[in-house]
Amino acid sequence: MLTTDLYTKLLDAMSDAPDAATALRQVDALRRLFAGPGTFSIQLNVTTRNDPKNEILLQRYYSSHASNFPVKGRKHKTLTPWTKTLFVDGDIFVAEGEEALSQTFDDYPEMRALGLNTVINVPLLKDRLCYATFNVFGKRGRWQADEISAVRLLALTATRWVTPIEDLSYAFDTPLPASLTTA
Repeated sequence: MLTTDLYTKLLDAMSDAPDAATALRQVDALRRLFAGPGTFSIQLNVTTRNDPKNEILLQRYYSSHASNFPVKGRKHKTLTPWTKTLFVDGDIFVAEGEEALSQTFDDYPEMRALGLNTVINVPLLKDRLCYATFNVFGKRGRWQADEISAVRLLALTATRWVTPIEDLSYAFDTPLPASLTTA
């Protein structure tokens, strides 16, 4: 169980970190204390005006499992319920279970091999633009409300170590297809 004293010590250690890599390793250590086994990553939104509309280009900024999910790895995302939630609405995304993750992530086979079956994605926002996603994947049946809150606070703590790209720009001008909306 995490105590207020332990939280305070870990958060103070992060604020004293000399660089982003050190701070994010400390974020990951704290994440493991309350979320248990899993993986943690931050995807930087590197989409600019020169990129196609209706598409997000992400580049991995940090990964606790760099051998499986390498830093600097890139992926393109189109408009889905996941991108709408994070990049259009600026809300957190929580999914639980193999079916939900396989429908959301193209690279779910790699995640499944690691036993990952739950996720919390928190958008890091500047104004109304999502400049990065803070991602915690777990090996559990479901997330508890206090764990979701703790991940949100960790994401907020990490924002000082993740800088948006200078020319960040993206837009979705097509509505989400009815077949992808949730009832």
